[in-house]
Amino acid sequence: MVTPTVAAFTDTYLPTVNGVTYTVKSWREAWESRGQTMDLVYPKASDYDPGAGEYPVRSVRFPFYEGYRLGAPQVPEGVTDADVVHAHTPFGVGLSGLRLARSNDLPLVASYHTPTSEYAEYISFNGAVERTVRRWARSYERWFFGRADLVIAPSERTRDHILNDVGIDTEVAVVANGVDTDQFRPVDTDAFRERYDIGDGPVIGYTGRHGYEKCLSDILAATDGLDVTVLFGGDGPAREDLQARAETLDLDVRFLGFLDREELPAFYSTLDVFAFPSPVETQGLVALEANACGTPVVGVDSGALSDTVVNGGTGYRYPQGDIEAFQEQLERALAERDQLSQSCLDRRERLSVDHSVDRLEELYESVRTDTEAAPIT
Repeated sequence: MVTPTVAAFTDTYLPTVNGVTYTVKSWREAWESRGQTMDLVYPKASDYDPGAGEYPVRSVRFPFYEGYRLGAPQVPEGVTDADVVHAHTPFGVGLSGLRLARSNDLPLVASYHTPTSEYAEYISFNGAVERTVRRWARSYERWFFGRADLVIAPSERTRDHILNDVGIDTEVAVVANGVDTDQFRPVDTDAFRERYDIGDGPVIGYTGRHGYEKCLSDILAATDGLDVTVLFGGDGPAREDLQARAETLDLDVRFLGFLDREELPAFYSTLDVFAFPSPVETQGLVALEANACGTPVVGVDSGALSDTVVNGGTGYRYPQGDIEAFQEQLERALAERDQLSQSCLDRRERLSVDHSVDRLEELYESVRTDTEAAPIT
């Protein structure tokens, strides 16, 4: 069996740091570590120099969403010899992938990383406009993903959303994003604690994008009255409001800002509990990274976190919007920290990115075979 050459298209890549970037980068590195080829097309940014097999295209800053760029729908000449096209976005650069696949009769695999309708508020001025944008986003998703030969979802819950809510007839396969378990493991935290002046008491925290859609203010509400230190790693448009809210509470809250990837294992290992109130996750990669470091997660029982967080195993879930229940589950996880941590560590191997790429390779070969076998009409 000849392993296919893949051309991947994404609207989110370095130097922008988020879950999609990490997934695209880790899948590509794992794929190429096997001696295989995965070229990458992404929006050009002035502060990132492309490496071998990386093809930046012209881009402009997206005014409504910080850190996001709109790439021109171009197909670089260097990726035209691909056997399989993998689009990690339905917009901009992803349309280039669709064009390459259709013009060259290649199979198109499309990953569903983000429910685009959830970000309608960023480009809406009132409720009526937001509802219109949400309807348009859902229709557009149906159009784009319905043209793929295979759609990849990172969780069973997201698969159900694609089939039932987006409403497509395309096959949808579940492939977890995966975690680099060599990097994400329990580590010594002394240097990290000293750098950020963190004491020995219980610590609850979150790292990732500070977006309004992630309901991060619920962390402040749920920890109000608890004798804990609260850490926020990362950045985003909601940070200023979160800081203002924190100043009104009698809480030890630290905003650490953007953390280098190398710092994250120490961050997760420092936490006694990772708090995750976001209802819009398609998998919740940071939750899996925390678990790989032995840190339990208390997350909202909504979206993919309903599957990602295993009650009594990797943490606890609570009903969306129920701050009292959120606080109760945080206290429960703190009390059971040692046994939850061991349960998380017992599950590490099934989280690995290599396991995910094994499955990805099977799917690439499957769609390639199906496309070659399809009758010419």
